[in-house]
Parts: sequence; structure tokens; C-alpha cells
Amino acid sequence: MAHKFPIGIQTFRRIREEGYVYVDKTDLVYELVHGSVFNFLSRPRRFGKSLLVSTLHAYFDGRKDLFEGLAIEKLETEWIKRPVFHLDLSGATYTKPEALDNLLNEHLVLWEQEYGISQTGRDIETRFKGVIRLAKEKTGQQVALLIDEYEKPILDTIGKPELQAVYREMLHGFYGCIKPYEDYFKFVLLTGVTKIGKLSVFSALNNITEMTFDSRYASICGITEKQVHAYFDDDIRKMAEVNHISFDEMCERLKIQYDGYHFKRNSEPVYNPFSLLIALDKCEIGNYWFATGTPTYLAELFKSHNYEIGNLSMASYNEAQLNEIDSFNDDVIPLLYQSGYLTLKAYEARFDTYKLGFPNKEVEKGMLDFFIPFYSKASSSSQFNVITFVKDIEAGNIDAFLTRLFSLMTDTPYEIERDLEVHVQNFCFILFKLLGYYVQAEYRTNIGRIDLIFKTDQFVYIIEFKKGRSAKEALKQIKNNGYDAPFASDPRKKFLIGINYSLKARGVGKYALEVQ
Repeated sequence: MAHKFPIGIQTFRRIREEGYVYVDKTDLVYELVHGSVFNFLSRPRRFGKSLLVSTLHAYFDGRKDLFEGLAIEKLETEWIKRPVFHLDLSGATYTKPEALDNLLNEHLVLWEQEYGISQTGRDIETRFKGVIRLAKEKTGQQVALLIDEYEKPILDTIGKPELQAVYREMLHGFYGCIKPYEDYFKFVLLTGVTKIGKLSVFSALNNITEMTFDSRYASICGITEKQVHAYFDDDIRKMAEVNHISFDEMCERLKIQYDGYHFKRNSEPVYNPFSLLIALDKCEIGNYWFATGTPTYLAELFKSHNYEIGNLSMASYNEAQLNEIDSFNDDVIPLLYQSGYLTLKAYEARFDTYKLGFPNKEVEKGMLDFFIPFYSKASSSSQFNVITFVKDIEAGNIDAFLTRLFSLMTDTPYEIERDLEVHVQNFCFILFKLLGYYVQAEYRTNIGRIDLIFKTDQFVYIIEFKKGRSAKEALKQIKNNGYDAPFASDPRKKFLIGINYSLKARGVGKYALEVQ
């Protein structure tokens, strides 16, 4: 039977009351609430954090009726109604200093009205302490505190240090209220996309349970392969029929597109729930998660730093490096991991580090589309014809191919002149990845590095760029360093291409070619 999908709905009560499909995670909810008191979970946006928080809200509100038929119904015996303070910091745009103060005040007014207390004239921190204390005294039950998107004011103000400092100070005071009142809390959960370093909540709550890398909760957000087939086989069959392919092929396409997120070594991968549900609802595979928009903070970081994009899938980090970032840190890799653009691909036990990479096709394609405007003003629909470009490459039409390539690389912004070499390599890496070819930037040999290689069915292209030096020198480096040697036994025709690009012209100049 096909399902009713909760697209855009993150309220547990509404999902259960209105008959939307719900992938049961309540066994993990039970384990969580009967484990530690203070908890933190980092997961990418639109990955189910808000639904988890809403589920916990219903649980602590004693709504046993909403959990009928779910795993927790057989586990929980008490169903105690407790005071629940649910704070969602995503509900504001933090462009002005008063935005956070206004949002906190709105929540405090509602809580104060609920428990019959007036604290006019007092500061935010004092009012928060007061309403926590009174809620416990009036109900006789410890409080549940659920904070969603705890760090959004900080992320929204990356690149605005003065405004960010204001929000850091406010959050320092607000979150600092939790630790001294720990006896008043039954359960506390903070969720966010990232773990921001130098934010007082983690120093104040020194006994907080980090769920982000906890194998017990690796699948508390997201949908596992087993759950896909337990809940959605009928929907996949319908989708396969609409697309005129087999059930198995449809499963494989969905897996390639949306699966692949790992949140702990040896943990079961999970699908992006947002994109998967939309795809099943529309019976069409698309880039739904990325289409909702790249976060402002990520765009700001990439505007201020010129990264070697080919190295994103070669990064090697330990858990401590990946688990905490600071908004002033120049290293974008931990932020990309926490935001869901990179994931754990392999574990190197010898060094206790992880290799990272794109989780799936949706994210890889979305990231490349996101990057391309930073490296060329061209677009696939206006300044060049993709079909003609691909035909030139596949036919080995070097003159036409390079002429078209050079036209895309003109108009290099003045501000990136000092990083022109990285800029050129990044542009080529992105372009050829988008065209669907095998591409490897900075290919390592035993005596040097090739700037760029890519392959088609008939040809191998070996390219070396030289900044401010001749194209012949670039070609000579390919030959002298034996960059073509690893492909000597490859039956395909080899194009060795040396390319000059000029600081004065701020673009690509000439090329030298040898065909093997």
C-alpha cells in the first residue's frame, strides 16, 4: 500500500494523528531518555532532528496515545507528564542584535504564562532560571529541555564578527543557566548542524553525552536500508513502474542517489530522509536536499577561501577534529562533514583517522553545481553548449575543445589572482566532474604530480598548467617527469597538453600538444 508522506511536516503529533508514514525510531528514543540527562546531537539540515525533538516533546508530555503500535509502547510503563520547554532557534533571521533576545523573550512569555509567573524587568537568564524552578515546584516533576538548532545565531553571522560576538555573549548567559540547575532537569537535548567550539554550553555542561559519534545513535536520524524495505517497498514498486524499470534497478538508483551517510565507523549507512521521501512521493529522482538551498555560512566560507576542491575527497581527520569547529577556523572540512556535504568513507585504524568523501550522487552533483559560479561566469545554457563541448572531447577535437575551454576560463576575478593556479585547477576539476568523466586532480606519480587527468572511452588527457611560464615548458615537465608513464600500457590515444596562463592577461594563454 502506498503511503502518505510527511513532506515538510516535522511535528510528531500531526504525523501520527493525520496518518502520515512514520519510520519508527522510538526504541532509540527510549534508550536515549533512560540513559544520560544532558545530550547533544549534530546532524545535517533536514535530516530529522526536528522530528526527533518533537517526538521527545510528545513523550515527555505523556502522550501515550500517539505512540500506539510503536516500539516504545512495549518498553515504557510510566508515561509521566512533565514540564517541557521546547526552544527552536531556527525560527528567526539573525540580522540584527535584538533578534535573539526577541525570540527568547517570546518563548519565556509563553512559559511564564503557562506556569503563572510574572518576571517583568528581569533579564533573560534570571527569567529562564525562575520559570524552570517554578515549573518543577508546581508540577512536582523534573523538566525536559529541548533546544533545536542551538547554534543558528552563530552560523547566521559568520563573516559578521561584531554581531556574532553579541550572540555568543547572549547564548553564553542563556546556556550557562543549565548546569547550576541540573537537579531540576530530567532530560536535556541540544541539536544542531554543527558543534561550535568556544561556545560556553559545552564547557558548562562538562558531563554532556555526545551522541554525534555514538554508535548507539548512528541511525537515530536518517533511514537505514532495512527500514527502506520494511516501510517503502510498495512505494518503490510504484516508482519503478512509473519510470519503466525493474524494482531492483529502482532500489539501486535510490541507493546511489540518497544513501551513504556514515556517522560512526562500521555503522550502517543511512539515506537522506528528506530527499528519499520526496522522490518516493513524486516517483522521480532529483536533487531535492540540495535544491532547498546551500546555507549562507557555507557560501560565506567559500567566498573567503580558495580551496583545492579535488582534495575534499582526500581529507583525513580524527573524531576530535571532525566533532568540533570554530567559526573563525580556516579549515572548512569539519564544517562540510557536520553539514552533511562530506561523510565518513573509511577508517584508518593505524592512525585513528577517517577518510572523507561525498556521501552520494545527490550531494556530489549539488556541490559541483554550487562551486562552479565561483570559478567561471559561464553557465551551461548561455556561454557554451554542453553537447558540443562533450562531442569535442569524445572526438579528440583538441583545437575546438581547448578553444571552448579557454573561453570558459576568461574573466578571472582580480581578487583571486594570487590563487590563480588553484583557481584554474578547481575550475577544470569541477567542469569535467560535471561532464561525468573520471577526473583526478593533482594525480600523484612516484616523481611528481600531474595537475589534471581525465579519460573518455577513447582518449586519455594529461594536462599541466604553468602560471607565467610557457606552454612548451608545461609540456616539457610532463615528458621529463614521466607523467605519461602510468598510462603507457593504456590502449587509448594520449593527449599531453601543456597550458600557459598569464597573470597579466588574467586567463589562459597558449597550449602545447603532443599526441601518443
